[in-house]
Amino acid sequence: MSWKAYLALCAFSLVLRPAHAYGIARSSTPCNNSPSLCSRSYDNVTYLGAHDSPFVRDASTSYSASGNQYYNSTVQLSAGVRLLTAQVQLQGSALHVCHSSCDLLDAGPLSTWLAEVRSWMESNTNEVVTILLVNGASASVQELAQQYEAAGITTSLAYTPTGSDAQSQEWPTLQSMIDSGKRLVNFVDYIGDNSDAPYIMPEFSYIFENPYDVTSASGFVCGINRPPSENGSTPTQVIAQGVMPLMNHFLYQDIGLGIQSPDVDAIDTTNAPDGGVGSLGYSASQCSEQYGRAPSFLLVDFFNVGPTIDVADRLNGVSSPVGRTSAPA
Repeated sequence: MSWKAYLALCAFSLVLRPAHAYGIARSSTPCNNSPSLCSRSYDNVTYLGAHDSPFVRDASTSYSASGNQYYNSTVQLSAGVRLLTAQVQLQGSALHVCHSSCDLLDAGPLSTWLAEVRSWMESNTNEVVTILLVNGASASVQELAQQYEAAGITTSLAYTPTGSDAQSQEWPTLQSMIDSGKRLVNFVDYIGDNSDAPYIMPEFSYIFENPYDVTSASGFVCGINRPPSENGSTPTQVIAQGVMPLMNHFLYQDIGLGIQSPDVDAIDTTNAPDGGVGSLGYSASQCSEQYGRAPSFLLVDFFNVGPTIDVADRLNGVSSPVGRTSAPA
């Protein structure tokens, strides 16, 4: 064989071999909308979160004052949100996602909402998503697991931790989670023994939160509010143990009779990527300085205002995100 023929054959074989054999796909394919995040461990990324994700303020709910978002969970995910929170309540004997009470705002069965998330993830295979449930129904792990099974999540997507708490858990990279297919991380604030469904993780074994019941722009602080057992500790102490910080940043107003509602009149300031006291950008900078690292999660109302995703990108060092579909302002 001549040298020309040999070189031509080598070139042809390079075309046939998959790009990932040379590391090309891994460096150019985005994870959570950016190739730069693929090599980072799950706990070393900042995720934008939609507070009370299923509770929408639009025509479908008659623009309910209990709605915390203008667009549904599918739109949130497509726009870059990677943490979805929801409240679980009892509707009769069934587990629904309801805002405080199913008489107030009922977004339907928990399994239906979980199936919506699963459907989006099946169409977006390079994304790692986190769900955090507030267990207002005091449901058991077994009852919650039934909802995950009904949604078709347990065997296909749910990530199971390697350690029972933050100190023993070694988080994989986003790329390895995507490669394994186990890329939906699930937390519940208060649950009992989860040995029957270890993919349903007790939130406060891995996460701490700053205060969430804030009614003035000056009320946003970075200290530990939950779990109560850590109230006497500093954020840097628990972060040193591997616990991830979740930064609540949503403003409420009293509307009478002890009822609070999202303060939509102040939302442009609350969700501003830049600005002074009360803005998301300011609070994120303050908490990053106090924590010695960026928050793992930024939890906001009306995520598309701001837009809040700009703050998460800045904390992640992402300048050119790809694959997002922005929701209208």
